[in-house]
Amino acid sequence: MAPPKKDTEALTLRLSRDMIEALDDRRRSEPDLPTRPEMIRRLLTECLAQKT
Repeated sequence: MAPPKKDTEALTLRLSRDMIEALDDRRRSEPDLPTRPEMIRRLLTECLAQKT
């Protein structure tokens, strides 16, 4: 595994089981089955883009 990018910061996040299940369902709908962290990044990017 490659080392993390220098301009990033680790974040610890706790989610309910229901939210994890919803996240996993959304991951499975993607053609490349992203990891959980990648799916969270995609969702945040999408949400933030809608807000601006």
